[in-house]
Amino acid sequence: MKTFLSTIKFDYLQRVRSYSFLITLCISLAVAYTFVPEPNANYSTIRIADHVGYYNAAWFGYVTAIMTSIFLSLIGFYLVNGSINKDLTTKIGHITASTRITNFKYLLSKVLSNFLVLVTIVFIVFLMSIILFYLYNDGYSLKILDFLIPYLLVPIPAMFFIAVLAIIFEIVFRKYSVLQNIGFFFLFSALVFSANNDKSQFALDPFGTKIVMHQMEETVRSIIKVDEKTDLSIGYAIGNIKETKKFEFNGISFSTVFILSRFIWVLLGMMMIMTVTPLFHRFSIKEKLRSISLTPKILKTQNNQEIIVSELKKSTTNYGIISLVKTELMLLFRKGKRWLWIINIIGVISLAIAPINIAYPLILPVLWFLQVHRLSEISSKEIYNNVHHITFTSYKPLSRLLSSQLIAGTILMLSLASPLIIRLFITFDLLSNAHIIIGSIFIVLLASTSGILTKGKKLFEIVFFMITYANMNKIPFTDYFGGLDHNNNYIVSLTIITFVLGMIAFLTRRHQLKN
Repeated sequence: MKTFLSTIKFDYLQRVRSYSFLITLCISLAVAYTFVPEPNANYSTIRIADHVGYYNAAWFGYVTAIMTSIFLSLIGFYLVNGSINKDLTTKIGHITASTRITNFKYLLSKVLSNFLVLVTIVFIVFLMSIILFYLYNDGYSLKILDFLIPYLLVPIPAMFFIAVLAIIFEIVFRKYSVLQNIGFFFLFSALVFSANNDKSQFALDPFGTKIVMHQMEETVRSIIKVDEKTDLSIGYAIGNIKETKKFEFNGISFSTVFILSRFIWVLLGMMMIMTVTPLFHRFSIKEKLRSISLTPKILKTQNNQEIIVSELKKSTTNYGIISLVKTELMLLFRKGKRWLWIINIIGVISLAIAPINIAYPLILPVLWFLQVHRLSEISSKEIYNNVHHITFTSYKPLSRLLSSQLIAGTILMLSLASPLIIRLFITFDLLSNAHIIIGSIFIVLLASTSGILTKGKKLFEIVFFMITYANMNKIPFTDYFGGLDHNNNYIVSLTIITFVLGMIAFLTRRHQLKN
């Protein structure tokens, strides 16, 4: 038992001390700050018809709990995913495999450490929501139970479910990180968008948000006295705030069935871990080694004549960037399994034949997101593969190596979007083409800058998933490729942000080279 608890403790401490956790925590706090808009804000997060709740303790507690459950489930998977693979890379897993700890205990320790990392963020967001209550409340007093109850029953069990999913996906798909990322993306979307207001089905909601939203809707319906279903909006709605009406929301009384269901979700997660335990490799993956002859090969010419060095062909030096771009493109195309390109080809064909109003705002961001495993290591693979000592001492690593990586990534993204670019060019929609070009450069620079700053790929995977999911929900300020209607100033702003990202990437890499 002592070994089991020590494994959880040190794994947890190792994660919370990482740069990716610190950056994710900062992002979480920045987003949590917007969960409940300030009184004069021009947006809303949870809105039922034209109504939002008075800023009492119940509204703050339940709204922030709902938003935390959805938001942190969204990015939490990418934060904690890859823990087993990290143990494999650092050889810690091989040491663990030599101990008496069973496979189930090891996987359970990983689940619990994942869970503790996510709960740590939930707890900090919980404290922040109380602080915001004191800043924004409409003269109401603090009732701590209005914060504790929704947080304990809504996001906490959801975080355990996400922690379990991260381990299961890693065991089932093993080295296929792209399948883990894409699989969770579609699973999360299916779970969130599966609208079901049947009271008997609330227990089947792993995020625990539907019962709260249903009660909010019922409260508004009783106020406006209509029988038909009201329009409930959850997410960031921009504008029309002046037309908002206030209503009193005093929380809900969770049924015994729902409370039991939250514990059942935890038990179900434990059972899922037990089910996949036989599939765990326990770090005994057999690597195929090429047979190497121990006898040195002796180069001989015909008739055993000696080799005249001066007659050998002289090597040539090429300081250009084209050869490096070709190499980086080859690395990008060969990243992952070849059959994954079948999905990419289907996406490219869809861009060519689907209506523009579907291909542009929906298919393009999903197709680009499918390249997350290629872009996430575009400027950090040298450090990950421990060859940065060689590559950083190459000739002009900034103007040649880093530039070639950015050019290759941009060429890849534009190649995938080429059918849409051609269609827009035929219709003389040059502004949209400019948006796509700037967007491809932006996302490549975002991947490069994130990798250079954190020396890893976690941050970009989290941010790229958030941006893609926001674009699927048509949130305007996350539209980096111009899929929605914007004025001419938008492309100027996006160009400035892209330029700033490029400056950060080059300046940070220059600092790393000096050190």
